[in-house]
Amino acid sequence: MSAEMLVRDQILPAAVARHVELQIASAQRLLDLVLRQGAAIRDRDVEAVLARLGDVQVEMAARDSLERERTELIRRAAAGLGVQPVEVDLPALAGLAAPADGERLLARSAELRGLLAEIAREHAINRALMRQELTFLDHLLRVSGEESEPGARPLMDVEA
Repeated sequence: MSAEMLVRDQILPAAVARHVELQIASAQRLLDLVLRQGAAIRDRDVEAVLARLGDVQVEMAARDSLERERTELIRRAAAGLGVQPVEVDLPALAGLAAPADGERLLARSAELRGLLAEIAREHAINRALMRQELTFLDHLLRVSGEESEPGARPLMDVEA
């Protein structure tokens, strides 16, 4: 199938646009959860931290489904363009759409990349805050004379 045929039927470009919108919605939900988790860490609200962790895990499972869909879209585009999947990038996918739709797709993709970068930053901050809190707790336990159970890892070694 040629690129012209793919553009004419608009099925694949529409599916890619829909997929990007789903990715953005998921990233927005994930960012909200990570920000709420950060607030809970700062408030030392253990219940809320754990609840947000569960929510993040649910959203990450949904993102796994989106990644499988993305892989299938790339496979379909590669087959239609007569190239290998590793050769399919967003500009190639945008080129399958009408010009205005292609430009919108590129803009929405840039928005998605920005959201994902913000999620990564906030997650790194949350990890640092958790490490700081656990180090402080470990210090308090040591000062109070509490000893860890034999074989237990010190609290500050726990990954956030």
